[in-house]
Amino acid sequence: MDKNELLRQLPAVDRLLNAPAMQAMVTVCPHIILLEAAQQTVAGLRQAVLATDAQSHTIDLSVEAVARQAARLAARKLQPSLRHVINATGTLLHTNLGRAPLSDKALAAIDQVARTYSNLEFDLHTGQRGHRYSHIDELLCRLTGAEAAAVVNNNAGAVLLALTALAQGKEAIVSRGELVEIGGAFRVPDVMAAGGVILKEVGTTNKTHLKDYRTAIGEHTGLLLKVHTSNYRIVGFSSQVPAADMVDLGREHNIPVMEDLGSGMLFDLSSYGLPREPTVSEAVAAGIDVLTFSGDKLLGGPQAGLIVGKKWAIDKIRHHPLARALRIDKLTLAALEATLRHYLDQQEALRELPVLQMLAMTEADVKKRARRLQQKIRTALADQVDTAIVAEASQVGGGALPLTELPGYAVALTPRNCSVEELAIRLRQGNIPLVGRLQEGRLLLNPRTIFAAEETLVVTALKEALED
Repeated sequence: MDKNELLRQLPAVDRLLNAPAMQAMVTVCPHIILLEAAQQTVAGLRQAVLATDAQSHTIDLSVEAVARQAARLAARKLQPSLRHVINATGTLLHTNLGRAPLSDKALAAIDQVARTYSNLEFDLHTGQRGHRYSHIDELLCRLTGAEAAAVVNNNAGAVLLALTALAQGKEAIVSRGELVEIGGAFRVPDVMAAGGVILKEVGTTNKTHLKDYRTAIGEHTGLLLKVHTSNYRIVGFSSQVPAADMVDLGREHNIPVMEDLGSGMLFDLSSYGLPREPTVSEAVAAGIDVLTFSGDKLLGGPQAGLIVGKKWAIDKIRHHPLARALRIDKLTLAALEATLRHYLDQQEALRELPVLQMLAMTEADVKKRARRLQQKIRTALADQVDTAIVAEASQVGGGALPLTELPGYAVALTPRNCSVEELAIRLRQGNIPLVGRLQEGRLLLNPRTIFAAEETLVVTALKEALED
């Protein structure tokens, strides 16, 4: 059969729309979506026919088969673009998958504030206009020891706002080894330039001394800037100036000191086998004037940029025109407040915040979860996929703790009726999107980042993908 004959077999769009598979969706799917799905399905099949050898053509071009394909496409079009995805990669703060999942209390806080009116900028005691920062100011000060606090939409915004408010038109002195690039190719020098701050580099990539800062101070110096290299490490023959020494130098010359902590930690997690990271309260105690850090990384909350420090500096930051442009909305604020309240009790934070739960999970815990998931997959799909438990380290991700590997295990899948690459594509594009990691011809599912309630969904997603 030649290609022209195959093309003539393609059903017309109006016949597809009247087919049972499409008619079954009329009550739940707008006509424009059904029409678009039918047109795109026919167009896709036309291209498939033209691109293949007519003699080996095996595509079913009957009205019923094409209509079923169009109906599946229409169903996909009905789904929201931003969706629940099962993260089986083992990367906890996966930037592309939304970073930190929120706690139940944070989700409840969002729901309550979203459904009703709130006292976002209304003082219930005085009956006068209030300030949105008031909902987190006292909490952040209690948790960090700072004099005042503010919050904006993300940490890059926090850095931009603080730099602009404190040093616009002046020089900010920073070590060459701390001129980091964060996700999306945003670089500290670019953020400084956007804020009208003049970059003055000191030291070398691997070593910067206090004398380098001292020598660089001049009449145009407006700020001493320290950037915690949370997304990379310089190891070996290296040194950076401690925050306390920079504070002493700043006070000696009446120059404020700012530090960007990046991911930020509210308490030490080294007792759980993680490397020692500076906490926000330790930086505050060192005397830093302004500190910035993220809300959606190790803090385990929503995307936000938190700013804490001396009252005079925070007041200046709050009243800068950029503060309004970068402010967070009521839903983010509700989630952030609920997240911060968990930290009033360290054990509650470890119990309630998903990111901290995953960080604290032991190797034995992960192996137990892997075996349980393997058993569920074997029970449902023993004749379609081979499974094995393999050693697999997890990454923190999100530019946090870059050298840290969390030991654990994963379920390795080898499908019998399709390639592992095809399985990965089907899972990614399924009704319940699942993203794992391909390695050595197998698809790895790491249970550290799979919630217990998602294990049944993993099996369902695999069933749909393997039966496609």
